[in-house]
Amino acid sequence: MSPKHQKGLFQLEPEPAPWELAAGADLLAAQVVFNRPLDTVYHYLVPEPLREMIEPGQRVKVPFGRGNTPTLGYCVGLTSEISTSKRLKSITEVLDRQPLLSQQMLDLTQWIADRYLSSWGQVLESVVPAGVKRQAGTREVVFYRIAPDLTDLESLKLPKKQHAVMQILAESEEALRVDALAEAAECGTSPIDSLRKKRLIVPERRRMNVNNITEMHVEHQEDLKLNGEQQSALDAILKTIRASEYETILLHGVTGSGKTEVYIQAIREIVSYGQQAIVLVPEISLTPQTIRRFRARFDNVAVLHSHLSDADRHWHWQQIAQGEVQVIVGARSAIFAPTPHLGLIIIDEEHESTFKQHSTPRYHAREVARERARREGIPLILGTATPTLESLVRTIEGHDKLIVMKDRVEQRPLPPVTIVDVRHDPLIQRRHSLGRALTNAMQQALNSGGQVILFLNLRGFSPVLWCPKCTGIRCPDCDVTLTWHKDRGRLLCHSCEYEIPPPERCPNCGQPGMRFLGAGTQRLEDEVKSKFPGMRLVRMDSDSMRKPGSHDEALTAFREGEVDILLGTQMIAKGLDFPNVTLVGVIDADSLLHQPDLRAAERTFQLIAQVAGRTGRGEKEGRVLVQTMNPDEPVIQFAAHHDYYKFASYELKQRKMVMAPPYRSMARVILRSLDEEVVAEEAKRIVKFIRSHISEKKLPVRVLGPAPAPITRLRKYFRYHFQMTSDQIQTIQDLWREIVPYLKIATDVELTIDVDPVDLR
Repeated sequence: MSPKHQKGLFQLEPEPAPWELAAGADLLAAQVVFNRPLDTVYHYLVPEPLREMIEPGQRVKVPFGRGNTPTLGYCVGLTSEISTSKRLKSITEVLDRQPLLSQQMLDLTQWIADRYLSSWGQVLESVVPAGVKRQAGTREVVFYRIAPDLTDLESLKLPKKQHAVMQILAESEEALRVDALAEAAECGTSPIDSLRKKRLIVPERRRMNVNNITEMHVEHQEDLKLNGEQQSALDAILKTIRASEYETILLHGVTGSGKTEVYIQAIREIVSYGQQAIVLVPEISLTPQTIRRFRARFDNVAVLHSHLSDADRHWHWQQIAQGEVQVIVGARSAIFAPTPHLGLIIIDEEHESTFKQHSTPRYHAREVARERARREGIPLILGTATPTLESLVRTIEGHDKLIVMKDRVEQRPLPPVTIVDVRHDPLIQRRHSLGRALTNAMQQALNSGGQVILFLNLRGFSPVLWCPKCTGIRCPDCDVTLTWHKDRGRLLCHSCEYEIPPPERCPNCGQPGMRFLGAGTQRLEDEVKSKFPGMRLVRMDSDSMRKPGSHDEALTAFREGEVDILLGTQMIAKGLDFPNVTLVGVIDADSLLHQPDLRAAERTFQLIAQVAGRTGRGEKEGRVLVQTMNPDEPVIQFAAHHDYYKFASYELKQRKMVMAPPYRSMARVILRSLDEEVVAEEAKRIVKFIRSHISEKKLPVRVLGPAPAPITRLRKYFRYHFQMTSDQIQTIQDLWREIVPYLKIATDVELTIDVDPVDLR
């Protein structure tokens, strides 16, 4: 029974039922999982012709279900221990020439599936980029070599051009591409085809990369001289590296303390051993700057992030897997880079919520990195100026090591932060975004040749179109108000992208006189242009930075002094190093503080502290103005005084009182349906069942809810949620696995579980 080369690499003709063939013979079964919410690992017989071709980590096509639907799955193992009493179906195709995942990565993905209560197949599907699965940027190229059973070339009587082809192949130590062979023999492809038909030469088909990737040119730089704190931090990290052991190190360095230089010199050490490093950054906007820094120091740096084309991502993936890359820089998914010689993992700005994936599988890159580092026996460095409370508590409890860098490089002071109470500011009362103090400070900074950064964490022009008679215009499909985007001339929902032109009359009550309230980055941009004519300005938010490369272009212009004022959302709040910035203005420090979220205070502190750190990083002194309607709010006061540890002590007391993370592990369950009554009743039924099970088993699990989600309606679906907390995440995981088979969710209700949620909206 011979394989046919169709669709996949190998496809078999229909065959008799395998369980009827030679009972007790030497059988081999593949263990297969699917990209479906199924915990089962299925077994399929491997037919004889495919035995030499299949390995764990490859994709296979198999008949699935009662209808034997051809379905793609992942082979996660092979076994010869098969019960002959059970009828097994057979694999029909092996889709990959080489495994897409190593055994180590298969083991790690199984851990992710267990940890985050998703299926193994769903994790595997998310780990391998689409471009890698499709072999994007490659094409099949034919190579030729002399037939192996041909020994006497001299006795062959061949036409002149065929003879020339044979001579060139005889003199070559390896197979030659058909185009190169034709060029060397000074002939077309016809003589080559004739030799193939005579079976004097044999073809080999290989996938070849046809990308022409151009890397950014960066001049080489020598390592910088470290100050005392940097050297102490590096020495502690090198001690762990040289011990060849796992340890998580929390590198808490204030903004401008030189953490990146410590990363680079630590990587220098592991590269000298022939090993590789993975560096995770939270934002695509940070990636070009980070890449430049690493390419200025290392010969081979690869990048992995979502703005890459499939072909580029596949090319980088191949280079990494072949061990030809020293440093891999990327966003969250770069933690899955197929490094054969991994020696170090670094997560920069570890506090960022973007390291958590918000779709299945809902993993956190920090925890995956911790597990990968543990399995490979290597260090993990978590770097930040504002550590998450989870990371801080782990150091307090002795699980991780804390290294503190409290001073900026060259003893530069942290910028003074002025809290500006704008409750009675006449400009703010007239609906300006810039109060008097900030306007005057901007004028002074610009007059002295400095640059200004303005931070406002709300995109669009105005967040609300308000009817004085009733309410704001809301999205018909989501429980949020529509935001006015002046550049598009549309009201837009930031949750589902629903959009309409602004109505002349209120659609609810029919009254005229609707008004735009509040300010987003677009409105701020108009105001700045009006107040500072002639100043060069760039706005950075997800609306203005849609084009590939736009982040890098904007930041390069600002760095080189071609832009005077940079304004934007949180993408400008972290990691950026511009020595000529002498003023940072925080427009509305309260925007996140009163959100219905467990981490609202923590996020507010982090954002203010991070954006404040963008100034005073050069020879010129910098300052920060924070506009707020709540000047006495403790979180804002702590941020203004750059006092992370007082903030952490204050916030941890609040968390302990309510038994919340990091003192308790949490899982959030979200149910949604197009019918609000149905989803509300289903949520009540499930929580009642879970509480009954907890009581019967006397489990140390607390259930909060159910209740409508803070954003109750999203993309037409009504959402209810509840939370489960316990001292150990294992307790919640075990409980969930026990009850899931008995939940029997209503057919028109969808359920999702999020382990370690970072967003409760």
